[in-house]
Amino acid sequence: MQLKPLLTAAALTLTLVGTAQASDDDKMGNAKCGNTSGQWMSVEAAKGKAAEMGLQVRRIKREDGCYELYAINAEGRRQELYMNPVSGKIVKSKSKS
Repeated sequence: MQLKPLLTAAALTLTLVGTAQASDDDKMGNAKCGNTSGQWMSVEAAKGKAAEMGLQVRRIKREDGCYELYAINAEGRRQELYMNPVSGKIVKSKSKS
């Protein structure tokens, strides 16, 4: 029995399961940044995009294929935002008290 075809089949199965799971996560309201296989913008560029939207970024981290930003908006309210790391588009946001 050759090992290479077996490993290839196993990898394909895991890929398909992961794709199905990602679709289910999206239905549950989780942020989904889509295809982020392109060049991610730098953290500084993401902060710049957020500043253009009137946000003061307090913290940025990578989460579920997105940049997750913790920021203060122009009204002084805390916000949690998910930004596509390639396009800079906000894909989900939550206001915090």
